[in-house]
Amino acid sequence: NNYRMIQIKAFTFNAFSENTYVVFDDNKETIIFDPGCYTINERKMLKKFIDDNQLIVKRLINTHCHLDHIFGNTFISETYSVELECHQLEMPILEHAHIAGDMYGVPVPPQPTPSVFLEDNEIIEVGKIKLKAILAPGHSPGSLCFYNEEEKFLIGGDVLFYGSIGRSDLPGGNHNQLINSILTRLMTLPEDVKVYSGHGPITTIGFEKYNNSFLN
Repeated sequence: NNYRMIQIKAFTFNAFSENTYVVFDDNKETIIFDPGCYTINERKMLKKFIDDNQLIVKRLINTHCHLDHIFGNTFISETYSVELECHQLEMPILEHAHIAGDMYGVPVPPQPTPSVFLEDNEIIEVGKIKLKAILAPGHSPGSLCFYNEEEKFLIGGDVLFYGSIGRSDLPGGNHNQLINSILTRLMTLPEDVKVYSGHGPITTIGFEKYNNSFLN
């Protein structure tokens, strides 16, 4: 039985090669994670996919609020009348994103104010999509990963990458905390869980458990 109720479309956007994920069920109900669309063309590409597939955007969620993951927040929020959701500990990052943007020479649009703060272990339900929020700080203070037990995938943000881990040298980052988050919150998931990271290719919990040199 290869039929999957939930589909995940990835886009790689902006100068930081950030992965934006559009997660939708077979009734077209949709969550957008980390819209990094920066240019007009990137926004058009994302909107075209949503329009062509007649997706119904129900929620906008940031795994964390570093600038490369939030460039498209306002665009998505205004286009689809959805409010931003993230963890409360990300607020300082969100509020200072424009300063990071100035540093990198990539202006960050004014950001929507989150309407809802997501909590650790909260269940997010949209249509047939059911995700458990997992607080995994260390890359940023309020990094959340989102786990789907039925179809065994994780929207991971910048916590764990293929063969690597998130950087911990940005404000609010902490290397030991990050390693602890990965070992206690992610490596305890089933080994065949697919990890959709904020950068780079898909990996699995099992592959990283046995091959990721940062964790050994």
